[in-house]
Amino acid sequence: MPSLVREIPAAPSAIALMHFSNRLTFETDCSDVHGSQQAGEVDFVLVDVRGPLAFERGHVPGAINIPGRLITADGLAAYSKATLFVVYCAGPHCNGANKAAVKLAALGYPVKEMIGGVTGWLDEGFELSVAVQQPVSTVIGCEC
Repeated sequence: MPSLVREIPAAPSAIALMHFSNRLTFETDCSDVHGSQQAGEVDFVLVDVRGPLAFERGHVPGAINIPGRLITADGLAAYSKATLFVVYCAGPHCNGANKAAVKLAALGYPVKEMIGGVTGWLDEGFELSVAVQQPVSTVIGCEC
């Protein structure tokens, strides 16, 4: 009897290569964002899609705040269609980043999700920029 892992066979290598390569075109992680920032190679716009209060309580350094519900063509008119947006939300329990990514892609912008969001950022041991001192449990909230 196979293990629970092998109960459903793994995909052939060629299909796995295509699948995992494709995933990387849709997402990046906290470590890559942080590493790019540290190297001064920020060729993307980092967007926190949570509400303004959550953003003020703590956000990834360098991020701008555009709550997902406010992503519109008019609001993004200053950005070239070649601008890569990297979106994040509270964490893996929130789909606000996915909703924002859908809106950005529908408007014709390249977009990636920073997987893990604020939760992932903190899990990596990275610091948040905080405008209002709050306990971490109140920083992560979504409001999206």
